[in-house]
Amino acid sequence: MFSLSLSTPTFTTAFPNTKLALREKLTTFRNVSNCSRIRCALDTPYGGGAAGNVQQFPRISVWDPYRRLGVSPDASEEEIWGSRNFLLQQYLGHERSEESIEAAFEKLLMASFQHRKKTKINLKSRLKKKVEESPPWIKNLLNFVELPPTEVILRRLFLFAFMGGWSVMNSAETGPAFQVAISLAACIYFLNEKTKSLGRAFIIGFGALVGGWVSGSLLVPNLPSLLLRPPWTLELLTSLVVYFFLFLACTFLK
Repeated sequence: MFSLSLSTPTFTTAFPNTKLALREKLTTFRNVSNCSRIRCALDTPYGGGAAGNVQQFPRISVWDPYRRLGVSPDASEEEIWGSRNFLLQQYLGHERSEESIEAAFEKLLMASFQHRKKTKINLKSRLKKKVEESPPWIKNLLNFVELPPTEVILRRLFLFAFMGGWSVMNSAETGPAFQVAISLAACIYFLNEKTKSLGRAFIIGFGALVGGWVSGSLLVPNLPSLLLRPPWTLELLTSLVVYFFLFLACTFLK
């Protein structure tokens, strides 16, 4: 009993020393891991990259946007877009390189937009100047012409194209007289809405009908026979010309 009581204190005093050694080892391991993490964060290059091997754009500081993207000043928009996409794909992951490429691309795109806008304005001014310098009879003729909105042009074009297709589909059964009559009535209706004068609308509408019929009668017989199908008659082809004249009259005349 006495020997057992002497050996027990020896065992209990050694156990706290073992716990203290384990705590010191854990503290040392944590300090080493924290230092390694800090060192890895400091070694990572600016701009990303998993392994730090991301390539940097060599012309990142070039001021001229054309030289930065590697295109000529006469390059088209397709070439500018292609160069931008190629460079972004090549230097993907480097933030400063991507920002430099995008900045040069935006400058060139804005310059192209301003150039197109300026060209459009210059074209309108040139046309206006040509009209002002034209002879008096051309000015009087242009007073009877107007350019309606695109939506109006497309709707009326669809109407008269439908009439032409209807005439071609029924060419083997009946003539196009009914379709021509409907087209003439539609033309007069549109002109009356525009001019607010039924008499003027009748004159312009019948004038377009007569002009189209005469032009078709002179034009169709001179067409090559290869362009004419056997069911198509002279009356049918002349009516197609009439539809075109009626479309022009009710859309662009005033």
